[in-house]
Amino acid sequence: MNDILRDRLLRKLDLMPEDKLNQVLDFIDFLDSKYAPKIAPSPNAIRSFAEGVESTLRAGKVSASAISGTMNMMNKAVGAISEVAAAGKSVATGLMGAASSSSGPAEQEPAVPPEIPRGGPHELGSKLPHTDGDKET
Repeated sequence: MNDILRDRLLRKLDLMPEDKLNQVLDFIDFLDSKYAPKIAPSPNAIRSFAEGVESTLRAGKVSASAISGTMNMMNKAVGAISEVAAAGKSVATGLMGAASSSSGPAEQEPAVPPEIPRGGPHELGSKLPHTDGDKET
């Protein structure tokens, strides 16, 4: 949708009374089911819940002002829950980053040949035992 058409529609919707907005939404849903070439992305679970509450209120013939007040409160709740979810996701991402960096490949100490123990026969002037190939002549 181009910006000019979007602005024009929003101006018209802003001037419309609440009870007529529900009729507009019903008409848009009808057109969507009949002519939409692609499937619209589904909203997140919280937003879906809020839309379900709105649909239930509209089907129950609740006044437009009551629906508007309820949806204003629902929008605030959805916004707060979304912020909490984003904060939780950020914390989880930070924890996962810290865990992955600490569980990375451990630094190995360079291999050092074992030292000959002190106080052994080599320090006492004796000869170390030799293998068969090292026998003195």
